[in-house]
Amino acid sequence: MKNKLSWFAVPYVVWMALMVVIPILIMVVYAFTTAEFQGTLENFSEMGTYTSVFLRSFRLAIVATLVCLLIGYPVSYWMAHEGPGFQRVAMALIMLPMWMNFLLRTYSWMSILENNGLLNQFFKAIGLLKVMGVDHIPMIGTSGAVVLGMVYNYLPFMILPIYSVIVKLDGSLLEAARDLGANSAGVFRKVILPLSLPGVLSGVTMVFVPSVSTFAISRLLGGGTQIMLGDLIEQQFLGGAYDPHLGAAISMVMMVIVVVCMFVMNRFGEGEEEAVML
Repeated sequence: MKNKLSWFAVPYVVWMALMVVIPILIMVVYAFTTAEFQGTLENFSEMGTYTSVFLRSFRLAIVATLVCLLIGYPVSYWMAHEGPGFQRVAMALIMLPMWMNFLLRTYSWMSILENNGLLNQFFKAIGLLKVMGVDHIPMIGTSGAVVLGMVYNYLPFMILPIYSVIVKLDGSLLEAARDLGANSAGVFRKVILPLSLPGVLSGVTMVFVPSVSTFAISRLLGGGTQIMLGDLIEQQFLGGAYDPHLGAAISMVMMVIVVVCMFVMNRFGEGEEEAVML
């Protein structure tokens, strides 16, 4: 019976081979070859000229992830301790923006943040711009605008995994901690926070990975001045500086770094779970 059921996995295996394994192999081949497909390591040595792009990408992704965590954890904790009706409404409100196209959501922030956008029009109406002696407050084309776009688009991916873990915590553990003399802060620090770390690590991974590789947000809200790794890779495949071999090398390095970060975070989560069990 087990052997018969294993045949149902064949379509998935074929799909993974065609859409994941083969593209990765092609990327590896391009990364280690020249335009004539001769073996070389020059593609990796050329990446030294883009060190600032790597640093900017990881810096903005880390900032966006931390902001999402600072906002997402309290929201998740609050939702988990409210009634079922409130949780359903809150979940719908969190997911509602996700029903809109990703690019449309980002374009909407352009109309809000641009020099003649809604925010600057509001500041002008209340006289703030006159007090500051400026025509507008520059917001679009800054790293802050890029981080704002990341937080807005990826915040649900931080809230949902943390909420799903906290809401399933055994209430008897919290009661036992209180019976043993722990106050509310102690219960949170010694019980809720350690047990919710798997959700935190999942949320961090789900926010950090798309943030470090984004290109639409940085292009639209960064105004071309906040180039990130996603933009750099796109330029190598679609831009005037067409060099798919260099683009493949950058993609490979970024993929390795992301995989290493995920491995470290997962190992950290396993260690925390074992410490809690002890």
